[in-house]
Amino acid sequence: MAEELVLERCDLELEANGRDHHTADLCRERLVVRRGQPFWLTLHFEGRNYEASVDSLTFCAVTGPDPSEEAGTKALFRLSDAMEEGAWAAVAADQRDSTLSLHLSTPANAPVGHYRLSLEASTGYQGSSFMLGQFTLLFNSWCPADAVYLDSDEERQEYVLTQQGFIYQGSAKFIKNIPWNFGQFEEGILDICLMLLDVNPKFLRNAGRDCSRRSSPVYVGRVVSGMVNCNDDQGVLLGRWDNNYADGISPMSWIGSVDILRRWKRDGCQRVKYGQCWVFAAVACTVLRCLGIPTRVVTNYNSAHDQNSNLLIEYFRNEFGEIQSDKSEMIWNFHCWVESWMTRPDLQPGYEGWQALDPTPQEKSEGTYCCGPVPVRAIKEGDLSTKYDAPFVFAEVNADVVDWIRQDDGSLHKSINHSLVVGLKISTKCVGRDDREDITHSYKYPEGSPEEREAFTRANHLNKLVNKEETGVAMRIRVGEGMNRGCDFDVFAHITNSTPEEHIGRLLLCARTVSYNGILGPECGTKDLLSLSLEPYSEKSIPLRILYEKYCDCLTESNLIKVRGLLIEPAANSYLLAERDIYLENPEIKIRILGEPKQNRKLVAEISLQNPLTVALSGCTFTVEGAGLIEEQKTVDVPDPVEAGEEVKVRVDLLPLYVGRHKLVVNFESNRLKAVKGFRNVIPIQSPWETAKRELRRLGSEKGGGWPCSHGILDICKAG
Repeated sequence: MAEELVLERCDLELEANGRDHHTADLCRERLVVRRGQPFWLTLHFEGRNYEASVDSLTFCAVTGPDPSEEAGTKALFRLSDAMEEGAWAAVAADQRDSTLSLHLSTPANAPVGHYRLSLEASTGYQGSSFMLGQFTLLFNSWCPADAVYLDSDEERQEYVLTQQGFIYQGSAKFIKNIPWNFGQFEEGILDICLMLLDVNPKFLRNAGRDCSRRSSPVYVGRVVSGMVNCNDDQGVLLGRWDNNYADGISPMSWIGSVDILRRWKRDGCQRVKYGQCWVFAAVACTVLRCLGIPTRVVTNYNSAHDQNSNLLIEYFRNEFGEIQSDKSEMIWNFHCWVESWMTRPDLQPGYEGWQALDPTPQEKSEGTYCCGPVPVRAIKEGDLSTKYDAPFVFAEVNADVVDWIRQDDGSLHKSINHSLVVGLKISTKCVGRDDREDITHSYKYPEGSPEEREAFTRANHLNKLVNKEETGVAMRIRVGEGMNRGCDFDVFAHITNSTPEEHIGRLLLCARTVSYNGILGPECGTKDLLSLSLEPYSEKSIPLRILYEKYCDCLTESNLIKVRGLLIEPAANSYLLAERDIYLENPEIKIRILGEPKQNRKLVAEISLQNPLTVALSGCTFTVEGAGLIEEQKTVDVPDPVEAGEEVKVRVDLLPLYVGRHKLVVNFESNRLKAVKGFRNVIPIQSPWETAKRELRRLGSEKGGGWPCSHGILDICKAG
């Protein structure tokens, strides 16, 4: 009888598997692979070699606290001669003496998560068990059989592998890109994402069922949508919108997801203060990309929050055009969510592709503060019966807005307001470029088209099909030049009379600071023209001066001012309303890279900003982060004061770990100038030392291990 087969060690082949599975950033000290794709394993035996005719090898892979074969969380499979498609399998790839190289494959629908891998080696009636190690299994957008498969390599690079990007803010007429460090492959982030899954309420109620259902990106996306906010659970972020953030961090101050997720873990899964929509969306994007689901952040301008699903937002105003009561139904200046790419086997064909998920806690879905995933195609077609939460997302991009003016006698009069259209300039970052892509067409058909009429009819959105009232008099708000924070500037009510009659009315102009979610602050400019004459076929432009001294103390970190014009014609009992949200530009943060960026070589970034205000700044800090450039977030304090017009500079040490494009992201804070953002692309190249190390590894592999040295390689090392 052959002696017992004894395993000396198991090599998980981290470098080769990391390269093949696009997980090199995660495979520095652990094995991380993607499902539906074989990975390497090398077994080293002692005493004697493996003999296929004598020895039987059976592998066991388990995930979750209560694994079972029925639930798909436990797999038993023997070493065989050929791979079996769609199943756990192991085949011998090569054998050299006591070393056996294997290919292990996983099903493309296996649950994602943390696995334990063991081996049962049997020789006749003898048998021994060995723990081979642990690995993490992710979704695989490179595998055609996976539900998250993307057939474009450029899109896989952008939506799975890229660790930085932009989130779009500002207003529909002044779109502002905000840099963000997603950092999904930064140290510890994968473990935090898996922890997030393991503290979700569904796992706590039934861990086995939850782990089994992690095979579905629809299920995982819905769990992540609920866990990024903390309204029902031990979720990551607490939302706050009242501009009182003293006991936490202002949502506008964050520049990346990594610091947020690390704080959540460090504090024992306690909520991080504070988040708003783009922060919720960005953290969800980090988690979903980390788990392997292609994801992007999307911004919708003039986004409706419709609570009662009637697709109508009604504003009740007094005779001066001021909104009379607080409303939970609002038009947000912009709103962010994420889209994730996946198939929808639970829905009718044609609804695969981009799915909208909204982690901002607004309304409950099946008892939980989450939203989606819902096919973007279903929103475009007006199919509101589609899972999940189609009516709410449809309203965000399509709701109608009605303004009522309450007159002195209490009666209500409908005003005409053509300046506010819901669902504009829906934006995301372009693939492979630092540009904005407008994806409004994926949510909405062209206005007035037959397809739009069909979609609205299907959604029973009949009030959108009614022709808009026209009076022959139109008004819109125009802006001038130099709308920078710290400056005085002019805005204009531009009024057109396209009728043959003279119109006489009263014009009320008002400017108020406003938060991005529509909450109004104090007035910062007003004008009341009691008698404004509009000659036939004429145009007039009425200026309103807005002074820094009026808005400086009440401007929120959104940098937004809402300008409202109300033209009242008593003779015709007509109310014409026009509004515009104005974004004030922050000063530019300049970033200069000193030296040539090279992999694993120290580098210095010089960061500067000029104070644009007429007063001194105090409490100034620069906060810097960037995946692959800096290990953790750094904050540099600036000595007080920074006088008016003064330029302040700081330097930060960087250490690029990888070649290729990376973004250094910067935030500046002070007592009077907050949430100023900047970024710089840094593209490290491979240094001679790194080239030498790769050559040494190659030669060592060819010669059976070790680190051979030649004079040529030593010269390269010295030069590096």
